[in-house]
Amino acid sequence: MLSLRSLSKSFAGPRNKTVLSGISLDVGKGEYIAVMGESGIGKSTLLNLIAGLDRPDGGSVRLDGTDLTALDDDAMTVLRRRRMGFVFQAFHVLPYLSVAQNVALPLALNGVPDAQMQIRVERMLAEVGLAAHATSMPRELSGGEMQRVAIARALVHRPALVLADEPTGNLDPESAAQVLALLRQCVKEEGTAGILITHSRAAAATADRIYMLSEAGLKEVS
Repeated sequence: MLSLRSLSKSFAGPRNKTVLSGISLDVGKGEYIAVMGESGIGKSTLLNLIAGLDRPDGGSVRLDGTDLTALDDDAMTVLRRRRMGFVFQAFHVLPYLSVAQNVALPLALNGVPDAQMQIRVERMLAEVGLAAHATSMPRELSGGEMQRVAIARALVHRPALVLADEPTGNLDPESAAQVLALLRQCVKEEGTAGILITHSRAAAATADRIYMLSEAGLKEVS
């Protein structure tokens, strides 16, 4: 589903800094992997390259056979909206929309008809255990519940790839464990390729495979 080949990225400055070099990775449909590494090593840069938010200096990123590095900005925006889902540490749940409206956003942006949208939103809310909170506003939810909303929103449009960037960083240990189990379950059930970026060994342990990003490159450690 996702294939990275020899990715490299440098940033100009007083000293031209190479952040990533020779990064290759394959993630299959329904496969859930974790990427760990020290702060500043390039995890966010790698995530941005995969998401098409930044361009590599060399190498390629292919999603379901499409070379993302060959797309212009407009085409990349459309692909990202249709084929990717994102879960962030800060939730990014819109405070003026209900739970159901937040989850429906990707479907609305992709032009899904209202009747079909309602069915898919209801199904996803049930899957993440929030069926009873469809009309609730974000201010009425706990942090763990808001992250469940974010997971539902990331998966409701059935993306090919889900990118989770430190999704439990703002949660207590019990809520974090529940969210990580739910994220893995949803990735598996939806057949989505999933990548978890994390500092936490406990979080990474929920993945099928663990990779360590270092100055030496990206290496599988489990």
